[in-house]
Amino acid sequence: MPAQVCQVELEVKRSKFLTFAAPAVDRREAEHFIRTLRQQHPQANHVCWAYIAGAPNTTIRSMSDDGEPSGTAGMPMLKVLEYSGYGDIVVAIVRYFGGTKLGTGGLQRAYSEAVSLVLKDLPMRLKVNRTLLKFTYDYTYDSSISRLLERYDVQDVDPDYAQQVTLSIAIASSEVSTFKTELSNITAGNIEVFLPDTD
Repeated sequence: MPAQVCQVELEVKRSKFLTFAAPAVDRREAEHFIRTLRQQHPQANHVCWAYIAGAPNTTIRSMSDDGEPSGTAGMPMLKVLEYSGYGDIVVAIVRYFGGTKLGTGGLQRAYSEAVSLVLKDLPMRLKVNRTLLKFTYDYTYDSSISRLLERYDVQDVDPDYAQQVTLSIAIASSEVSTFKTELSNITAGNIEVFLPDTD
């Protein structure tokens, strides 16, 4: 997935193709990004787009020619995305017409090239699947468990100090089994680990 929004510009026969790539973990995020670009570029002739909202093999993908001749913008853009192997990504191209028609082949090449250009130097971030865990333990194990957490890929650590310590974490899914075993060893089995309801 893209680490941030990235922009490049391509000029073909005086037509300007402003290409943007951004993270999109779901359809709502992708469509919000496209709407925002339309608002920022009200004078543009076209805002064409394509996205893969989810893992690279997801079926949540879409595209639009936005008034360009059918099949000359959205589909070429989506094809470049599919071949890139990236997921969680939206690309949108804001086109300002330069006065010279490019023809269907010219448009397909321009839109494909613009997407390839933005992907070339796009900073990417590895997406780690995480599992939410919640566990409760006595205060005597607090420092040992803190040291254990430092050795694992955890985020969103949320402690609750009451009669006992209750800790909620988001841990890399690949590490759950080993982590739970180590927790049990540290506390000699005096720990309750469960998956919180995510409703």
